[in-house]
Amino acid sequence: MKHISILVPESSVLVSIGDPRYLFTAANMFLTQAGRPPLFDVNLVALRRDVGLDQGLFTVHADALIDDVQRTDLIIIPALFGDVQQAIAANEAFIPWIRRQYEQGAELASLCIGAFLLAATGLLDGKKCSTHWAYSGLFRQMFPEVCLVDDKIVTEEQHIYSSGGASSYWNLLLYLLEKYTDRGMAIQAAKYFAIEIDRGSQSAFMIFNGQKHHDDEPIRQAQHFIESHVADRISVDELAARVAIGRRNFERRFKKATHNTPVEYIQRVKMEAAKKHLETGRLNVNEVMYEVGYSDLKAFRSVFKKVTGMAPLQYRNKYSFGASN
Repeated sequence: MKHISILVPESSVLVSIGDPRYLFTAANMFLTQAGRPPLFDVNLVALRRDVGLDQGLFTVHADALIDDVQRTDLIIIPALFGDVQQAIAANEAFIPWIRRQYEQGAELASLCIGAFLLAATGLLDGKKCSTHWAYSGLFRQMFPEVCLVDDKIVTEEQHIYSSGGASSYWNLLLYLLEKYTDRGMAIQAAKYFAIEIDRGSQSAFMIFNGQKHHDDEPIRQAQHFIESHVADRISVDELAARVAIGRRNFERRFKKATHNTPVEYIQRVKMEAAKKHLETGRLNVNEVMYEVGYSDLKAFRSVFKKVTGMAPLQYRNKYSFGASN
């Protein structure tokens, strides 16, 4: 029997508590129907017996308090809500318990921005992690020792798992279910819950707004120039000269401030503009390519797929308002 502890933190998202419980209890039902014994002992674990969520609109009754759980096999940390720094402070009593359980062999899994509470334990330092793409800048600021891979939906390293943003945590739950049972059980659960299995990237959902939460004003000026000249071909030398910084120093400062090289930043700005054009459906792929400053269709397609995980036409067919190319 696998003991699963789903945490009920203060300021957490209700569905990211209920959905893991639903999945693993449903898996027990599937196992029983197949003539196999149930595998999962699922418990909601909290700091107090009744936890009010969503400004008291909902109350979650915990099965156990952390002091009641001496040993568990898997800890699931649900998504937090609101100010993450305040949420971490409100839940700091979980941290030594999580560390102790991990040292005793428990596996850890964070859902969406539950990664912030997991990172606060220090157990993610030097390891890969994913979280909601919209919180990637804040995450990097708060936890620079963690290797954030914000395009990934599922990460796994040394028995610590994380998921990307919002409902993509279902893919991590299916991943864990397959790990503990088998592929057939994961497929059955995916069909039951109508979840697309094996989705590995959240790139197509990411909205690139540029990382401007830094104090390097010349670099911020370069960012604004890139974003206001999407259709132009801009070189790194031109950007460096515009802000009166030597190229090597400019590239170093740009990477430090934005976590992208200047070329990567230019590409991401152009691809974000291309995505918006494709979503409206008014231009075909060739026209979109010219609008964002490309003249080589092969190069445009290559960069677009690298950034979004999809070909331009595939993206348009999925996210436009019904127009066809």
